[in-house]
Amino acid sequence: MSIRPALTLIAALALSTALPAAAQEASPIPDYVAQEFGQPPSVSEGAVGAEIEEALQVVFVDSLARGEWGNQQSLALEQVRLSGDPRLAWIVADMMRFTWQRTFDDALAQTGAELLGIEFDGPQRWHAITDHLIAWDIPAYPGYLDHKRAIFTHFVPGWDRIFVEGEIDWRMVSWGGVLIDDRPYDETDALCNCIPAVDNPEVVEAEGAWLEDDDIVFGIVINGEARAYPRQIMEVREMVNDTLGGRDLGIPYCTLCGAAQAYFTDDVEGADERPVLRTSGLLIRSNKVMYDVNTFSIFDTFLGHAVTGPLAEAGVQLEQATVITTDWGTWKAQYPQTTVLIEELALGRDFDFRNGRDANGPIFPVGDVDPRLPVQEDVIGAITAEGEPVAFPRATALLALRSGATIAYEDVRLELDAGGIRAVGADGADIGSHQAFWFAWSQFHPDTALWSPDG
Repeated sequence: MSIRPALTLIAALALSTALPAAAQEASPIPDYVAQEFGQPPSVSEGAVGAEIEEALQVVFVDSLARGEWGNQQSLALEQVRLSGDPRLAWIVADMMRFTWQRTFDDALAQTGAELLGIEFDGPQRWHAITDHLIAWDIPAYPGYLDHKRAIFTHFVPGWDRIFVEGEIDWRMVSWGGVLIDDRPYDETDALCNCIPAVDNPEVVEAEGAWLEDDDIVFGIVINGEARAYPRQIMEVREMVNDTLGGRDLGIPYCTLCGAAQAYFTDDVEGADERPVLRTSGLLIRSNKVMYDVNTFSIFDTFLGHAVTGPLAEAGVQLEQATVITTDWGTWKAQYPQTTVLIEELALGRDFDFRNGRDANGPIFPVGDVDPRLPVQEDVIGAITAEGEPVAFPRATALLALRSGATIAYEDVRLELDAGGIRAVGADGADIGSHQAFWFAWSQFHPDTALWSPDG
């Protein structure tokens, strides 16, 4: 993976003007992070300098226009490596998601590893670099977003309206390996090279349903009307825009996080029209990035607030409805009048990522994970009336509820519902809970409380 010695000598001639002017010790990190990732390197402050700025342009912008990796790019990347600035590892990692030549990828991997002072212990080099960057919270350098936008929009032009400033940490955004779904509303059957959302799905009654009793469904009840969204369909579609109980809903499912959520998308304060949610093809710490196809505003999928675009400027916050994760047999027994999405929406596929691809931990970088629970333990997440997030380990909570125990935290109380769990407030009203993997809930709610039967 080494770059030719001659290039090192040439690049070193410019090193005296390429080094950052100052550096500071990295902020202290939690003990559990240090145990897994070690101590972070010292981090540069301020601008990167004209020479490094030019080198970044050559490597991460000009190389895309040329469509090749040549001598000029090698020399420029060597300058980046010799800068010793760990902040530059962010753009190195971004390019590694799209590299088209093995020699280019090797050079990038070596550069990222040396900038961070790490060694690889396996083949997942991009994963290792990005995990360290996240865990150590290495800051980005000034101008980072411009370079990142150039890379991402070169490969997927549909992202040109998405990569804008906002209340979003662009360091954490990576490519999920799929393209953007930018089809207009109500074109469910239109072909696309994307994960195709479903709008206004066709449904059938429970009596004529196609599911087996042990098939997993995500159940939602709005104003007394119940509907089941089969996991087989949600694995393929990942997003549904529906109307239930007289209310419009946007329903994202992140297979990587084990989380199906539901947001009300009618009468949204600050929105001129109903937000229509789509899959962007991007990820933040292994969580899907959803956006509104009308305004190209990005939403924080877990929290439901707009973070870029016109809807962020308007301060749009979506209200969440409860999603019950259970099996079809129990759901239809509890809600015999339920409807369910038709089988054709699964497109002839029957994925079960929970028992396959996603069974051995996050497949995309997440950095550090709160060690209080295993990364993929299922939790029920809810928000108290005071705005405090709380997670309940699902298996423990189910056993306790089935034995007749009361489970509560502050004003939040859990109830059994069709074989799953629903969180309600002190007045018994639904407060919009859902199931997720612990790593996902704790990342997007880093200050979350964790309920324990021991108090």
